[in-house]
Amino acid sequence: MKTSLILVRHGEARGNIDRVFHGYTNSELTENGRIQVMRAAKRLENTAIDYFYASDLKRAYETALAVAKPHNGTVATDPRFREINGGQWEGVPWDDLPHQFPESYTHWLDTPYLLQMPEGESMEAFRNRLVEAVTELVNQHPGKTLCIATHGTAIRVLTGYFKGMPLSRLTDVEWCDNASITVADYENGAFTLLIDGDNSHLADISTIGNQAWWQEEQKRRKNKI
Repeated sequence: MKTSLILVRHGEARGNIDRVFHGYTNSELTENGRIQVMRAAKRLENTAIDYFYASDLKRAYETALAVAKPHNGTVATDPRFREINGGQWEGVPWDDLPHQFPESYTHWLDTPYLLQMPEGESMEAFRNRLVEAVTELVNQHPGKTLCIATHGTAIRVLTGYFKGMPLSRLTDVEWCDNASITVADYENGAFTLLIDGDNSHLADISTIGNQAWWQEEQKRRKNKI
């Protein structure tokens, strides 16, 4: 029996604009982020969705509420869908991270499977909690369609898992935009990725599409190939 899973990244939040690391930090959506999630909600309003879940952080919960509203749905929160716990990284500007935490920042960029956030979470432990949570939900609701509002690194990790990639290949998975949509089916104990971080509903209000760091990241990735 096929179960469908829709992952929605939270809309643009203060950390995305201020370029400050917000993992467990409970930041709120920006005004642009609220417009983004309304577009995501419009995109999904004619999709039959049975259950809505979200990280318990405000930026994800608010996103889930917007998507659930046209369906008259309620949102259950699950802290296992939180972003990675950055420990000492929390609240630090991205530009300062390579200077304050050179080892963990290098792992973040190039070998994330080795990453242990200082006084925070390892990438391996992070993936394990996400996989446990999503597997539990799809087995709990066989044949249904679930929508989960979560975070950028969470969706990146889950996308790699859906593709059958080991964590050592996480750098091969693209980052998704705020309020983008990822869809996978679950059947016979396996996931099949159908839509990978689609942000076509955002057009001119995309977050990463208008940020310099994203352009630099694309150049960096291209130079490594």
